[in-house]
Amino acid sequence: MKRLWAPWRMKYILEADLKGEGCIFCTKPEQNRDEENMILFRGKHVFVIMNIFPYNTGHLMIAPYSHVASLEYLSEEEVTEMFLLAQEVIKILRKVMGPDGFNVGINIGRVAGAGFDQHVHLHIVPRWNGDTNFMPVLADVKVIPEGLRETYNRLKPHFEDLKKTWKR
Repeated sequence: MKRLWAPWRMKYILEADLKGEGCIFCTKPEQNRDEENMILFRGKHVFVIMNIFPYNTGHLMIAPYSHVASLEYLSEEEVTEMFLLAQEVIKILRKVMGPDGFNVGINIGRVAGAGFDQHVHLHIVPRWNGDTNFMPVLADVKVIPEGLRETYNRLKPHFEDLKKTWKR
């Protein structure tokens, strides 16, 4: 048997039932521990947080402060800020990580794949040519090549720069 060492996965295993902590999109911003909670940016209506169980390196989410389950319940200001901020997030990810493309999407409802189906959020996932290898195909395993803290530290200065010019 071959072994794949991925010690960072223990956090996922031990915290797999995050529902017991309440809605992360509500509780994390209220704690005002942005670095610990991997919050990269706070706007007036929405914020950017790293996905701590990412599909790929640099997987970020934009969520409103409002606890609503779907886009149609957001105000015009919330939707506008969410998508204007998505543009800025993509610019930052392009600059810092140099991806070849992105998956951008919103899963509305459990059946659509929403892990937190009562709080709408937008996923931005950088993609690279060659980031799919034999692991997901043969072993149903996705390899994340960089630690979360390292990714956070690379991205954070660029979000600090954005904060200086963001006028929403």
